[in-house]
Amino acid sequence: MTASDLPHGIQAPPPHAAMPRFHLLLIGDELLSGRRQDKHVPHTIQALAERGLTLGSVRIVGDGRADIVAALRDALACGDVVFSCGGIGATPDDQTRQAAAEAQGVDLALHPEAAGLIEQRFRQLAEQRGVPYNPTAAEHQQRLQMAMFPAGCQIVPNPYNQIAGFSLGHVHFYPGFPAMAWPMMAWTLDQYYARWFDQRAWAERSLLACRASEALITPLLESLEARYPGIKVFSLPTLQHPVHGPHIDLGVKGAPEQVPAAFADLEQGLRALGITLVLPAEA
Repeated sequence: MTASDLPHGIQAPPPHAAMPRFHLLLIGDELLSGRRQDKHVPHTIQALAERGLTLGSVRIVGDGRADIVAALRDALACGDVVFSCGGIGATPDDQTRQAAAEAQGVDLALHPEAAGLIEQRFRQLAEQRGVPYNPTAAEHQQRLQMAMFPAGCQIVPNPYNQIAGFSLGHVHFYPGFPAMAWPMMAWTLDQYYARWFDQRAWAERSLLACRASEALITPLLESLEARYPGIKVFSLPTLQHPVHGPHIDLGVKGAPEQVPAAFADLEQGLRALGITLVLPAEA
């Protein structure tokens, strides 16, 4: 990708020298109070998986400016890719734009491309409704607050209603609405990070250990990670199941060249402990 492939006024962030991790930052009191149920986490996992990538972490903060600033300072300093959803509107509870400027140590400034997209959008709406377009109206001036971004940022196009998000390096800011955030996230991934698609060296194998004790199997799992530094083990207990009863979903994941041997050792070690196993073909 070259700069000429991007819309006017947008520059790609500096490329990573190695595969970055991908993180999700969710902002909004409504997520912490339960007024709204999050939908971004499962979608982000799916969007990344479709491109051969994985989600490294999720962080949720409320609408308090200080909390958002702290989270964004961490995001800007980590060097990885962070998708931030929520709080970039222009109502009093929307504090993400201001917090991003504070975290970056810059002022908010009217972004000309973002402002132009807002003006274009509402001029078209006025024409469709057959009413005069008045760019000096107080209502329209309030809309332009949504184009007040941290100085030096790049915009992220919003195909839903043309009200842009923005990027500070590899931290990308979207609205909280899934209908807007999800296509903007897809655009960001496809424009900036396509070189990392399907480049992750990764394999995974698992089985079910029926009526197993985590305390009993933990030494085996620790020994596997010690013997195979390229893999991680996982252990996901289920208390009840209509077919298998209480069981643990056990497996190994990581370097493809190490997973087969590590899985074989896992299976052998569990059988030596007298644990009944259900292999994937049997589940």
